[in-house]
Formats: sequence, C-alpha cells, structure tokens
Amino acid sequence: MIDKTSVSMADAVGKIPNGATIMIGGFGSAGQPSELIDALIAQGARDLTIVNNNAGNGDLGLAALLKAGRVRKIICSFPRQADSYEFDALYHAGKIELQLVPQGNLAACIQAAGAGLGAIFTPTGYGTLLAEGKETRHINGRDYVLEYPIHADFALIKAHKGDRWGNLVYRKSARNFGPIMAAAATCTIAQVQQIVALGELDPEHIITPGIFVQHVVAVPSEQSGLNP
Repeated sequence: MIDKTSVSMADAVGKIPNGATIMIGGFGSAGQPSELIDALIAQGARDLTIVNNNAGNGDLGLAALLKAGRVRKIICSFPRQADSYEFDALYHAGKIELQLVPQGNLAACIQAAGAGLGAIFTPTGYGTLLAEGKETRHINGRDYVLEYPIHADFALIKAHKGDRWGNLVYRKSARNFGPIMAAAATCTIAQVQQIVALGELDPEHIITPGIFVQHVVAVPSEQSGLNP
C-alpha cells in the first residue's frame, strides 16, 4: 500500500543533510511552507543552498532560516525589499552568497530540470552582467543566453489538500512555484492543511500528481490559518 504521509513535520524533514540544495515554494509569504521551514530550523541542517523567489520577509519562515545562520547560498530573483533585513545584514557581512536569476529565467530553469532538459536559451539577461561568461546564440533574428536547469535535492512546498499517494491541490496564489519545484527536486515534501481519503480530490483539479511527491504532512489545525 502506498502511503506517503508523515506523522510530523520533524519526521518529514528529518533526513535533510548538511549541504543540501533545497527549493522552497512561495511568492513572498503566499504559499511559503512556514511550518516545514520551522521544522528544518529545529532539525539543525546547515550549509544549505536555498532556491526561492525572494530572500525572506521579516523574521518568519525563510527569513528565520537565514537568521539562524543555516544558509550558505541563496538563488533567487528578488533578494531585496523593505523587510528583507535578515538577508541584507548577512549579505553585507559577507556571510551569504547570492546568485541572482531573473524571475522568468528562475521559473524556466526549474521547469527545465523537471522536464529533463539539458539547457535552455532565453533572451532575458542578454547583453547584461548576468550573461557574462555564458554562451549566447542568435536565433531567428533574436539574441539568447544559454542557461542550465536548476535542480534540487529537496523541495519544501505548501499545498491546500493532499492524499496518501501525494496528489496535491493548491489554494489560489499559493500555487505559484510549488508545482514546478516538486518536479525538479529529488525529494519533495509537501505540507497541506488536510490529508483526504483517496478519491476525494477531483482528478481534474490535481495540479501536482503524486509521482512528484515523496512526503505529505498535515499542518496541525491550531497552526493552520486562512493565508494561502
């Protein structure tokens, strides 16, 4: 019997080692798997490479992971904003490495990893510092930059509901990077608000099929809120 459910957040993240590359879903706080991140902080893994849309907000979630000193490098498209002070302090102190990737390229490179592609050509970044040292090509009258897929050892994502096979549905904007990160990681861990019985999820509404998910864990009801 296939059963991918984990009994706790700690159990779900327990095998993440030091030095792992981890994709973390979310666009700001929308869709960020905050409870899984808290469990990762408690677990103690360090020297991590994080792939995320931004570099944390305030003191919670990804920002808390940064503050704990667990991240060696972050790959993101939007590192600075009004409340990104944890990242700012680490970066200016030389305690974290930043790889800046334009948002469209970030999504495309993650998708390329999930699709098993060797590389992609994108026009974004051509002629800028982001293209220095990279192969370029002129195709059908337009200039492109060669970018490689972004893979990860683990993906931590947030969904609305899941079943024991790992099938997932999302709530509104919380969907964002979750589906493509699930396909691009060797091991995907999904936190959900509810684990339902097989057959309760409408097959037409399943966005991430269970083949891309290795662990599903429900957020305790007292922790789950109304945010996406």
